[in-house]
Amino acid sequence: MTEHKPPGLSWESWAERQIEEGRRAGLFDGLDGEGKPIDGLDGPRDEEWWVKAKLRREEIDYLPPTIAIRAERDAAVAAALAASDDVEASRLIEEVNERIRYVNSHTVSGPPSTVWVVDVESILERRRLVRPGESTDDEPPDGAVAPNETPVVGGRRRFRWPARRRA
Repeated sequence: MTEHKPPGLSWESWAERQIEEGRRAGLFDGLDGEGKPIDGLDGPRDEEWWVKAKLRREEIDYLPPTIAIRAERDAAVAAALAASDDVEASRLIEEVNERIRYVNSHTVSGPPSTVWVVDVESILERRRLVRPGESTDDEPPDGAVAPNETPVVGGRRRFRWPARRRA
């Protein structure tokens, strides 16, 4: 049991005495990090340092859904361009479009989503023009349709309602 601070002795003196007794008894020998500088001691104060350290220790990567969906979209477009047939390519794009719509309509925290659905027809057209494995650097970046663009489908322009802006 821990002994109580004797009356008349300052807290600093009492704490120093406890540390010195522990040092003599060898209680501090062989501790993790012995002789190493304390991480983050010179850095800016971070209230959530322990959360970040836990995530690093557990090797967990986390991105908010509105940022993670960008990588998912790019991977789906690349997979669709390399797909064996149009049906598979369409399925891949529709799956990622469903996820994009969900993230755009349900995410309430984190950064706002700026990802638009991928136009299936433009990806299928690119897929037909470019063989899988060839470079597509000269093509548009990802076939995404911005809200003010009107995609051409089957020779006709498809109407899109303008997006509402939230205050």
